[in-house]
Amino acid sequence: MFGIDGTTIVVLLAFVVDFAVRVVAIIVVPRNRRPMSGMAWLLTIFFIPYVGVLLFLLIGYRTLPKKRLAMQAEINQFILESTEGVERVQRDHPWPTWLESVVELNRNLGAMPLVGDNSASLIGGYQDAFDAMIADIDAATKYVHVEFYILSLDDTTAPFFDAMERAVARGVTVRVLMDHLQCLRKPGFGRTKKRMTASGVHWELMLPLQPLKGKWQRPDLRNHRKLLIVDGIVGFMGSQNIIDRSYNIRRNIRRGLQWKDLMTRVEGPIVAGLNAIFITDWYSETNELLTRDVEPVHPQIGSAALDCQVVPSGPGFTGENNLRLFLALLYYAQNRIVITSPYFVPDEAMMYAITTATQRGLHVELFVSEIGDQALVYHAQRSYYEELLRAGVKIYMYKAPYILHAKHFTIDDDVAVIGSSNMDQRSFSLNMEVSLMVRGESFVQELRAVEDGYRANSRELTLEAWMKQSLRSTVLDNLARLTSAVQ
Repeated sequence: MFGIDGTTIVVLLAFVVDFAVRVVAIIVVPRNRRPMSGMAWLLTIFFIPYVGVLLFLLIGYRTLPKKRLAMQAEINQFILESTEGVERVQRDHPWPTWLESVVELNRNLGAMPLVGDNSASLIGGYQDAFDAMIADIDAATKYVHVEFYILSLDDTTAPFFDAMERAVARGVTVRVLMDHLQCLRKPGFGRTKKRMTASGVHWELMLPLQPLKGKWQRPDLRNHRKLLIVDGIVGFMGSQNIIDRSYNIRRNIRRGLQWKDLMTRVEGPIVAGLNAIFITDWYSETNELLTRDVEPVHPQIGSAALDCQVVPSGPGFTGENNLRLFLALLYYAQNRIVITSPYFVPDEAMMYAITTATQRGLHVELFVSEIGDQALVYHAQRSYYEELLRAGVKIYMYKAPYILHAKHFTIDDDVAVIGSSNMDQRSFSLNMEVSLMVRGESFVQELRAVEDGYRANSRELTLEAWMKQSLRSTVLDNLARLTSAVQ
């Protein structure tokens, strides 16, 4: 008889466990997941099984906890009921034949209607945006709702905090939502909270990671929205955070990096839609439903009125609302598409939509930054340039030291989309985002002027120049592209 020692038993158990992990992974990982993402996870688990399994358990699922999903469903129903019949859209000017179906898509996905009789103006200056928001906060008489991915007290933003304090002193209710993890990572997090508390501002953390308080979800799910609503009359949304344009990061300051953003200020019934997004997120974090603050305001805008639709997206919804909207518009476009995104890491469906557009004879432009602030995303983005250039997409690289952080795109002369969403897989699947679809030639032309400004401060990337990239850069780009699928 041959005895089996302890070492042999351990080896056999390890083999059995390793085999079992691989079999279970093949069954579990691909379910309801994109093939590319599923394959990336399987390769990770097969090559580094124990580390891969731990990573998958930590960040392998994009959904929120069941309680938050139930709250999202409840608030969606509330929005549907409270916005029934508020469309007020005039069809005096002919719509594109395809627009009705896009509006219906957005309504089904995000519960928000298309509403008419709105005005919207763009603000491209970083300080100009702060000045405009502060002026409207100073005019508030009822409430101010502030929701930003990053909100930090520093020399640049101090006047914004001063305005909130003045509003509270006048008897105005000021509520603030800010993303926990991102604000925690910025200098002065404690100082920011203390200032708001001392000012009488009601503030809450979004998607807090506080396991000792029972608050936990996938740690890289983030609320990326940027919103300001004043009295239900005026709203702001776009790409800019409440922080100095260097983001107060030492390496950014050392490199001289400056963020270039774009905000839009809106008036009209659409403000109630933006406020509903805030109410949704406030309810998710506090269990307090601010139904009294959803009463729509209906000013008369006049002949230049715009039709607008708010499109929320994120892991609280069953579908990738922003991606579906973007794809629909890309396929419906007839003449011209111009995309601006600081982080452009598309999935396969979006790449097909963009390259199909050029093959249909459309003029397609992409504005990105010449340099990057996030190495992994920057290199992943670069891995798509050759395919885009060969397809005929014109790529413009906004010159350093600026990070072109604006997020918007225009379709023909009819429709524009602006908001917080990047054209990347994180914004499609993991981040809570908000986009604003606008129908109106005047607004599209205003965005076209912004695009002209970008073009004047950019250099066009040609295929010939791109093919001269070093082997090292190509390897880094391709490796980064592989990691973007692991979600």
